[in-house]
Amino acid sequence: MCAVTEDSVVVMNRKHLAALGGSTPAGFGEEPSARRLVERFCLRDNLATWDPYDLWKTRLGAAVKDFYNHHPELGLGPAAILTLYDMYVNNRRRWLYRRQEYPIVRAMAVLSLLNLHRASPHRKYLDSAKAHLDWLASHPCSGYNGAGWGLGFPYAVKPGVSYDDNTPLSTITPYCLEAFLQYGATVGDGAFGCLIPQILQFFDKDIVVMQENDQWLATSYAPWRDRIVINAVSYTMYSLSLLLPHTPTHDKSRLEHKIGKLWRFVQAQQHGDGSWLYSPEGRPFVDCFHSCIVLKNIFKTNRNFPLRDSAAVIERGYAYLKNNFVHPELHLCRRFSKANKPGIIRFDLYDNAEMLNLAILLGDGSLATRLLRSIDGHFRTGAEIYSVVDIFGRKWNKDMLRWAVMPYLHALSQIAL
Repeated sequence: MCAVTEDSVVVMNRKHLAALGGSTPAGFGEEPSARRLVERFCLRDNLATWDPYDLWKTRLGAAVKDFYNHHPELGLGPAAILTLYDMYVNNRRRWLYRRQEYPIVRAMAVLSLLNLHRASPHRKYLDSAKAHLDWLASHPCSGYNGAGWGLGFPYAVKPGVSYDDNTPLSTITPYCLEAFLQYGATVGDGAFGCLIPQILQFFDKDIVVMQENDQWLATSYAPWRDRIVINAVSYTMYSLSLLLPHTPTHDKSRLEHKIGKLWRFVQAQQHGDGSWLYSPEGRPFVDCFHSCIVLKNIFKTNRNFPLRDSAAVIERGYAYLKNNFVHPELHLCRRFSKANKPGIIRFDLYDNAEMLNLAILLGDGSLATRLLRSIDGHFRTGAEIYSVVDIFGRKWNKDMLRWAVMPYLHALSQIAL
């Protein structure tokens, strides 16, 4: 059986939600609201969507972003003007923007549908999941040793580090890997089995070593020497742990050693208060959803490959998240505990969706229940889901699947009975 199969974990999560948090809030985790909401988005044939990054994909937006990256103080004004225009003038009209398909949206739709299928088997979930996987299998990035998927649009990070729309990333490919593995474990037909060795090649050969010593190893974000990002290292660690059962016997010990060194790097980067910087390089910040992702990847890797002292690391990290991000009255997660630039967004669905996913994963039913209620009240209007709440308390970015409807639906799918 594939190590990624999670039937028992899903059941455990539901039990914890009841035992730790009391009853699940009305409309969530009960038929029909949560299930129908997941179905509304994930059963679609076409998952093209608007995106918060639409502005920065335009020629003007890309030029302003590049100028800001090179000259932050001078570029802050033009970037702020475009941001305000995008939020308050063009948010609903979407002039000069276009809907786009994103690999991570397809992959998370698969994972959500498979969760629904485990709870209540139905052929429509498997058929739709296969259609999404067919799309992914037809759209990997080209020109690399292995198979990987990226953002699907150009993204300039900083001077000297830019990704084009054909750049596979260590932060996107894991969701595609999980989707292929979980589907294969569910249906057992081996339809996408040929892709798994190619994804192993991507993580083992295309993703490169940034820093290494006798104790630890830090890998790249993309397939070249670009930058060290903590959540990206944790994604590579987790992906290699998923791929261990699919690794040739003669090579397993080498891969296990690599996973151990990646783990020790992530462990060493945790601060005494339990936090992780997004990156040890550049202008530092600590945000919610990337911190959740690091903890999620540690927890899930440990299920596949034991990580020494991971329980203590998770305990410190989770305590930091709850103490520093969760608003005590609104029960929503703030964006940053340490910010490196100003912003007009007060709450982001991505932070809250990843915190909800983590709370469910760790069996924290009390926090999960409070988050579910608060997300429902602040980010939803009926079946419409908004991705951000601004500093004036208004909702924006309706039904934008990549950021962050799909992470939210994935959380709902785990408790949609």
